[in-house]
Amino acid sequence: MMLAAGIIALAVGTYTFRWAGPALRERIRFPTRVVRLLEVGAVVLLAALVAVTALPTDSGHFEFALPAGVLVAALLAWRKQPILVVILAAATTTALLRLLGVA
Repeated sequence: MMLAAGIIALAVGTYTFRWAGPALRERIRFPTRVVRLLEVGAVVLLAALVAVTALPTDSGHFEFALPAGVLVAALLAWRKQPILVVILAAATTTALLRLLGVA
């Protein structure tokens, strides 16, 4: 029962946030500086997520396949490719390098 209540609460919260954006768009104005800080913050957060995911873990064993896949994704994203192409190319690169034993 608690699991169902949690799922319902998260669903309601998600739809509330999705509704709030368009509903409040004309009512709330953020200063230009705040908008710029939010944009920069999003980029920094994504870069940190990539770094944590792609760098070696506590085991000390550095795998080359995962950072290579992230590099391929970064290059394709920089060249403004569709997100599906970026994800598939990164996954394929990582999988092929692991299959070849380069990992």
